[in-house]
Amino acid sequence: MPSKPPPLRLGILVPSSNTALEPLTTAIIDSINDSLPVSSRKLTVHFTRIPVTSISLSSSAIKQFDIPALLKAAKLLSHANVDIIGWSGTSSGWLGFAHDEELCSEIERETGVPATSSILALNKALLFCNPHTVGLVTPYRNDVQTAIVKNYAKIGIELEERHLSIEKNSSIAEVPESVLDGMVEELVVQKGVDVVTTFCTNLVAAQRVDVWEERWGVPVFDTVTTVVWDMCRQLKIDTHNVEGWGSIFRI
Repeated sequence: MPSKPPPLRLGILVPSSNTALEPLTTAIIDSINDSLPVSSRKLTVHFTRIPVTSISLSSSAIKQFDIPALLKAAKLLSHANVDIIGWSGTSSGWLGFAHDEELCSEIERETGVPATSSILALNKALLFCNPHTVGLVTPYRNDVQTAIVKNYAKIGIELEERHLSIEKNSSIAEVPESVLDGMVEELVVQKGVDVVTTFCTNLVAAQRVDVWEERWGVPVFDTVTTVVWDMCRQLKIDTHNVEGWGSIFRI
């Protein structure tokens, strides 16, 4: 009996107070594995955490995302011989996209492992869609939201937004589906956006994407999902038969 091919290992960097992304990511990986031919290499996912407890523009909150801290965690993932590393966080939305570009370059230089992030992946997905206006759904404070809108304006993407003004990261996972449903509906119906993004990896939102896309007829890109999608793209994994997690896997 032929031996099974070794798995492809995905390494994920997790904000320490995040309770949403690990179960969601694991469920997405299970769906991807279910979609692959029996003879294909399957995926496994491996996590490590960095200290993150609050989201704001204070100096202490920004310092949580210093590249040395993220790089230290990425090196731990490399000990597991992962094939790719993903930062499942949205901090470059307000810090500037160059932050994640530098992070991914440093990870590859220090570990020899390719890397991506939720936001770099989201921006790639948006390029495929070329939307006129994007709907931004976040749990963040006003100042954080304003910084995100400004950073997207710099790359020519207009955002309409809804946010919840939550600073404590562990509280974000408690936002109910009904609240997210309403935010998405407002952006599509009232603002007429072409694409929606649920922009925080501690929102329990990825499981609703199929529902929203079917109901409103626009693509919805969740940031827990985007990083997994881009990791699969870089590993040349065919995700076109993945079900239950939105149209992004058919891009």
